Amino acid sequence: MQNQLTLPISAFVICRDEEAGIAACLESLRCCAEIIVVDSGSTDRTIPIIEALRARGLPIVLLHQEWLGYAGQKQFALDRATQPWCLNLDADEWLDETLQSQIAALLKAEETVAAWRLRRIPAALYGLRPLPRGIYPKPVLRLVRRGRARYDLAALVHEGMIVDGRVRDCKHGAIQHERRLGIEDQLRKELVYARLKATQRIRQGRSPSRLKLIFNPMIYFIRIFILHRWFLCGRRGFVHAVTAAIYAFATEAIHFELSQQRHDASAS
Repeated sequence: MQNQLTLPISAFVICRDEEAGIAACLESLRCCAEIIVVDSGSTDRTIPIIEALRARGLPIVLLHQEWLGYAGQKQFALDRATQPWCLNLDADEWLDETLQSQIAALLKAEETVAAWRLRRIPAALYGLRPLPRGIYPKPVLRLVRRGRARYDLAALVHEGMIVDGRVRDCKHGAIQHERRLGIEDQLRKELVYARLKATQRIRQGRSPSRLKLIFNPMIYFIRIFILHRWFLCGRRGFVHAVTAAIYAFATEAIHFELSQQRHDASAS
């Protein structure tokens, strides 16, 4: 496998049992000088797929690390980067061809620019392919200068980065995300995320809010279905927006539950 252009980027991906999407993810990073893959115990074909891609010439550094949490696992990978720029993808994401061709230009930004937000658009939604044009592209912070950004280790879920410098938005191309989970599995995943988010709030000493319990689910639904234009996807878009609302409701409800449990424990 030959690279037409090798860029000074350390891409990093964390994974576990991602055989369905890991190949597309890593192949889209072929322009990077280094691809760091941190596996936390895959038992499917993820590791053989990675090793086969490495044998074909992809500059993959394969590491094993027991699960440290989302932020901790990604920081572990980021700490092992050697190139001036670092790019993170989830194992079910890949760079589309337009972004692959444009990413070299982003590296020429002035020194005050420490990071880039890249557009992220799902490639499919519960089997709907292709998605209608006009879906809101969510900007996500994924490309950073090495040494100018770090993960917030206090974040248990929806991990974010703390950046030293300006952050700009890339308007060309997108990270594509393959949503492969069925609705039951997706709801289970949202409940896991909701508990992590509520636990994070408790650790931060934040009190639950009745107003958020009432209004946040509706706000999430309106933002996803109307403002982000998921109504273009019909029934599937409606289910997607309701799923987001369920996550919002579960987060607030579990926050109340954990707060009450802490109160009861301190009173006993």
